This record gives sequence, C-alpha cells and structure tokens, in this order.
Amino acid sequence: MVATRNPLNIGAAARAMANFGFSRLRVVNPYEVAFREARSAVGAAPLLGAAEEYAGVGEAVADCRLVIGTTSVGHRELQHPLRRLEYGARLIRGALAGGEGDAPVALLFGSEKFGLSNDDLSHCHWLMRIPTVDRNLSMNLGQAVALCLYELARDPRAAAARPMKIARATAEANEQITARLIEVLEKSGYVNPVTAESTEEKVRRLVRRLDVPERDAPVLLGMLRQILWKLGE
Repeated sequence: MVATRNPLNIGAAARAMANFGFSRLRVVNPYEVAFREARSAVGAAPLLGAAEEYAGVGEAVADCRLVIGTTSVGHRELQHPLRRLEYGARLIRGALAGGEGDAPVALLFGSEKFGLSNDDLSHCHWLMRIPTVDRNLSMNLGQAVALCLYELARDPRAAAARPMKIARATAEANEQITARLIEVLEKSGYVNPVTAESTEEKVRRLVRRLDVPERDAPVLLGMLRQILWKLGE
C-alpha cells in the first residue's frame, strides 16, 4: 500500500488479507504512522503489527518476481498493459502456482486521492483494474483491496461446482399439503362454492410451483393442521 492517507484503509486491507489467506503487508510512506492501531483491522491485529514499512516502492518490491499495479485508469495515459481483475487474477494465480523459489508477487495499491504515481507505476510489469460502470470512478481503497484479494483467493472450480441437490417432496406429500390447505381455505370462508373446483385446481398448481423440499413437507403439514384445529375451536 503506497502513501495511504487514511490508517483505517490500511486496517481494512489487513482485515481483508486475514479473511482471504494473505499474510505479508508492506506499506510505503504511510501518511499516518499510527496505522498499526487502526480499529478497522478486526481480527487482523497480528498481521497489521507485522506490516513492513518502506520509504519507496523500489525498496518494497526489490525481492518480488512480479509486480502488478492497480488503477482506476481515470484520465491518465498508461504505458503498461492493462487487464481486468478477473483475467489479471488468473495470471497472478498462475504465477504463484508456477513459483520461482520464495520470491513473492506484489500487488500495489496507491493513495486514496492520487492512486499510484507514474514513478510507482514504473516498477510494475503490468496493471490491473476493477471493471466499474464508470471507468473514471474509483472505488474505496479498502473495498478495492478486499475485492482483488477475493478474486485471487477464489477457486474457479468452486464457482463451477453444482450445489448439493435437495430432495423434493413426493407427489403424495404435495397432495396432502394441498388437501389441508384447501380445508383451511374452506373453513376460513375463502372458497366460493360456485368456483370450488377451479379453486382446488389453482391451489394444487400453486403447491407444485412452490417446489417444497421433502424436509419441509412435514413442517407445512403441521402448520396447516394447527390452523385447522384453531379454526375448529
């Protein structure tokens, strides 16, 4: 994090790092030296306390094999390849998986007001941006860090995984729910004798559209029985 003006943003970044499994925080010329006490670092005090401080970007990334800068683009003319977050994160994950000894990969975030300077960007191999609706509209720094780290930590296989199937109620259970519901409607005066047959058909279709899970069918039946008992008092 380079020339961060608000210590709460450094705390928020530390919290996001702890959430997504990142542990090495480096700060370059922070605006406020008391950032280690930021209240926004909920659950990440040790990580924040171990943050390394540097006077310049060159010194901070000296041992890194890959350096990526983040930018909202704005009106500046960039001299680097620019990649969207989802594609850039995939390249970074590939670099981390490839490995070259223990040399780290650095992800740079600039100050809230000015972002990364041209000098800061000169240390980067390429740049990455979060695709916002307006290319000239920057995000909150802490939120941007969290979003980038989430994308880096996200397992593409998990996104493609199918959710666990939930057993649906049987036709018999659905018909029992339908019957009890119709009884409730009749006792409450909702059903018009003239249109009773069509009402029953509508209720039956409604229950099927609800696609009731098997585990919830007994709960619904219990509720309807209780209502019938109360209506019969």
